[in-house]
Amino acid sequence: MDTLTLRGTLEGHGNWVTAIATTSEAPDMVLSASRDKTIIVWNLIRDELNYGVPRKSLVGHSHFVEDLAISSDGQFALSASWDQTLHGHSEWVSCVRFSPNPANPLIVSGGWDKLVKVWDLTKMKLRTNFIGHNGYVNTVTISPDGSLCASAGKDGVVMLWDLNDAKHLYSLEAGSLVHALTFSPNRYWLCAATANGIKIWDLESKSVVDDLRPEFPQLGKRKNPDPDCLSVCWSADGATLFSGYSDNVIRVWQVTRTL
Repeated sequence: MDTLTLRGTLEGHGNWVTAIATTSEAPDMVLSASRDKTIIVWNLIRDELNYGVPRKSLVGHSHFVEDLAISSDGQFALSASWDQTLHGHSEWVSCVRFSPNPANPLIVSGGWDKLVKVWDLTKMKLRTNFIGHNGYVNTVTISPDGSLCASAGKDGVVMLWDLNDAKHLYSLEAGSLVHALTFSPNRYWLCAATANGIKIWDLESKSVVDDLRPEFPQLGKRKNPDPDCLSVCWSADGATLFSGYSDNVIRVWQVTRTL
């Protein structure tokens, strides 16, 4: 059985860590974006005391950086605000993802209108509306083979959709607000960053593989609510999970096999 163990942290941001990106082209590099208006390029050294060091900080954004993606060639593209991109949503567009399947070029978007929309990238035409969420949609993600899409947000329900047949498959209960979702690159797992920690499901059995809740130091006498996990991203080989929190820290988890 595979579980996850906390391996270290990456500390350098001055505000919430809103997005994390990795690429197989540079396995020792991680990019993170924050509400401190910077993007940090981390060099991973995987040391016991220090998992990585900030190699450079990219400044110049005048607003929060909310989303981040690295293209497959290692050059990276940023999306800070998509509100003027796709005109099919009646309210703010919170998330956009490109399908990894070149034979079926799609964009999936989610928004505050509670809808998940699938667009044909070649014609820039709307193909499907996925309807079912009872609150705004924070996050959409597409499986590595391009066949599945998952969406989640305010209602705490993760919905799985078939992109080929354009239908709802099933739902998983996250139990709290979901900030981000990501499929594992090499296991049939889906990972959710939530207000109550990180949930990882095995999609074959639809069971929870792990529920990650790190120990947070309590500052002062009054008990403050634990920080939210806001962003999650797997390393390209699926062995490491990077997670960004509202206490400005990135926590790094290693997949470990238990008998």
